[in-house]
Amino acid sequence: MSDNRLNAYRIMWLFVFFDLPVTTKSERHTATHFRKFLEKDGFTMMQFSVYIRHCASKESAEVHTSRIRNNIPDKGQVSILSVTDKQYGEILNYWGSQSKSLGETPKQLELF
Repeated sequence: MSDNRLNAYRIMWLFVFFDLPVTTKSERHTATHFRKFLEKDGFTMMQFSVYIRHCASKESAEVHTSRIRNNIPDKGQVSILSVTDKQYGEILNYWGSQSKSLGETPKQLELF
């Protein structure tokens, strides 16, 4: 068996941060199209203009990063951050003054 089994250092999370113009009807359409693309590709909205996706490996994260690059709108800024599951596990979330724990990590099926 390989030593590269799924673990907290191999599993990745992708964050997509974006600031797209929404002044005109055309710009709003473009921004909506980009958000819908992210959702169709498995991303979930974490905050407005911040989307997140769980990836089983670095290779999977690279595939999704490439897809995002191919769909970036002509105007605005898009940033992509990749972190390990171990790093993501250290995130602190606050809603008002209350801290809430992360939701359960998606279940993974390992085929060999």
